[in-house]
Amino acid sequence: MVLLGTLVNGLAIILGALLGSLVKNIPEKVKSTVMQAISLAVIVLGVSMGLKSDQFLIVIGSLVAGALLGERWDLEEKLNRLGKWLENKVGAKENGGIAKGFVTTTLIYVVGAMAIIGALDSGLRGDHSVLYTKSMLDGFSAIIFTSALGIGVIFSAIPVMIYQGGIALFATQIDRFIPSELMDTFIVEMTATGGIMIIAIGLNILGLTQIRVANLLPSILVTAILVTCVYYWSSIIAFFSFFG
Repeated sequence: MVLLGTLVNGLAIILGALLGSLVKNIPEKVKSTVMQAISLAVIVLGVSMGLKSDQFLIVIGSLVAGALLGERWDLEEKLNRLGKWLENKVGAKENGGIAKGFVTTTLIYVVGAMAIIGALDSGLRGDHSVLYTKSMLDGFSAIIFTSALGIGVIFSAIPVMIYQGGIALFATQIDRFIPSELMDTFIVEMTATGGIMIIAIGLNILGLTQIRVANLLPSILVTAILVTCVYYWSSIIAFFSFFG
């Protein structure tokens, strides 16, 4: 079943959020320290991903162009509006709990190599092991995030399943028209680009910055375009050099 890994991931987030909502008596000092620890781990993960790039100019170009597109489309504000809408529907009384929890965890669970690589593995090879691993990480962190940020975390399961499920379904056909070398290059550069966004998320959770990370999301699309252009341009150069 192509979507099995994605469904398990979504259920893990929901179960983690439900468990986190039951944890009411954690002292604020403990929540703060745990969130800081998670933030530091997220930053380290982002750094390790960011260093994987083989062509860092693509990463820089993708982030710049992606930021311009994201600001034009105002994705951060749209995500916040969706979170506020959910907050109103649920009738939450806590200060921004639904919106903050939803936006923060959606970005963390969606922006990353494991989401894309795991979904690709599910679609291309029927191997769900990466998404199973991601499910464990997401489920555990959902407990902590929900206890600290509120029940809004549970709604992040929806975009996670749509995003990863879409990639998995697309991957079932991807090998017909995308060369494996091009796909490998994209995964590497996408990992680095996503890693920098994950660093920004960690800094935001620590309260050190207010980076509009959602407005950087188009960078992933720009990375795919730039990698494709570089790949085919290099092929053209190699072709003419061979016959030149």
